[in-house]
Amino acid sequence: MGEADAPFGLLAELTHRCPLRCGYCSNPVDLARRDDELDTARWRDVFDQARALGVLQIHLSGGEPLARKDLPELVGHAAGLGCYVNLVTSGLGLTPERLAGLRGVDHVQLSVQDADEAGSNRIAGVRAFEAKLRAAEAVRGAGLPLTVNVVLHRLNLDHVGEIVALAERLGADRLELANTQYYGWALRNRAALLPTKEQLARAGEVVAAAQARSAMEIVYVIADYHEAHPKPCMHGWGARQLTVAPNGDVLPCPAAGVIDGLGVENVKDRALADIWHTSPAFTAFRGFDWMRDPCRSCARRELDFGGCRCQAFQLTGDASATDPVCTLSPHRGVVDLILAGAPAEVVEHRGVVR
Repeated sequence: MGEADAPFGLLAELTHRCPLRCGYCSNPVDLARRDDELDTARWRDVFDQARALGVLQIHLSGGEPLARKDLPELVGHAAGLGCYVNLVTSGLGLTPERLAGLRGVDHVQLSVQDADEAGSNRIAGVRAFEAKLRAAEAVRGAGLPLTVNVVLHRLNLDHVGEIVALAERLGADRLELANTQYYGWALRNRAALLPTKEQLARAGEVVAAAQARSAMEIVYVIADYHEAHPKPCMHGWGARQLTVAPNGDVLPCPAAGVIDGLGVENVKDRALADIWHTSPAFTAFRGFDWMRDPCRSCARRELDFGGCRCQAFQLTGDASATDPVCTLSPHRGVVDLILAGAPAEVVEHRGVVR
C-alpha cells in the first residue's frame, strides 16, 4: 500500500437530479434519490473536512448542481474556506441573476452535446441548446473563466471541427474534448456510442490542427478502447482526487462504486481524512504493490498506473487485472471483440431521479 499525500481536488456530486437525459452520462444507472442526498449542513461539514485534509479545489457537480436550492450557500461556504470553486453545469437555469447569486464561483464548466441545435438536443434528450448559449453569455457577462466540455462519441465525433468553432464563438477560455468513458449510462449505450477507428483518426487530425492555431486551450482525452495503452486514470488510484456522491459515499473516482466488494464508506459514518488515508476503498490500488505482471514489471507503470480499475472490473470481473485496453493485457481480446461488434442504432436516454 502506498502512502497518501493530501488530495488536491474534491468532486462534490451534490445531486443526481438533472434536466438532461444524455445517454453517455457516467452517473450510475441506479441514480440516488432526492431524499437520499446529503443536506446543507452535511455538505458544509464535508467541505470543512476536505479543506482540513488539504483540498484546494472543490468541483460542484451532479447531475445538475443548480437543482439544489442551497447552492448559493454551498458555493459561499466553499469559497469562504479559501477553495477554488468550479461549477460543473448543463447550463439550464444558469441566468445572469442566478449566477450573480452564486458569489464565490471562480470558474464555470459548461457541457455542450454537439455543434448545432438539432444534434445537441437529440443527444441531450431535451431541448437545451439555446439555453446553453444563454448560459455561456451569462458566464462571459460575469467575467468568469469558461470551459466548454464536450463528450465525444459516434454521434458527434465527425463534427469536432464545428464544435471547436462553436466553443470559440461562445468565448470559451478552454475546451475539453473528452471521448466517452464507458461507465453508468455510457456503458449501457456502448454499442451505440463507440466511434470507429477511422472517425478517431479524422478527429485527431482536426483537433491537432485546432490546437496549433487556436488561442483557446484545447484538451483532448483519448478514446482508450482504440489505444495500445491505457491513459493514466486519475493520475493513480487515491492519489490526487476524491469524490463524494450525493448520498455521502466517498470514492477514489466517480465510477469506483461499480467495483463489488471495494469497501466504500460514507462520510456520515466516518471522518473524511480517515477514509482517504486508511479505508479499504482508497488503499486497495494505491501505489504499485497491488500490481501483478505485466503491470508490475512494465516500464509504463509510473505513466499509466496500470490503467483504470473500474474498467478492468467491468470487463474482466477482477479490479486488480491489467486494464484490458492495454495490448500487453491477457484480456485485450475482450476489447477487440467489443470493437468488432455491430453498432446499435438507438441510444437509451438517461433516467430521471424520483
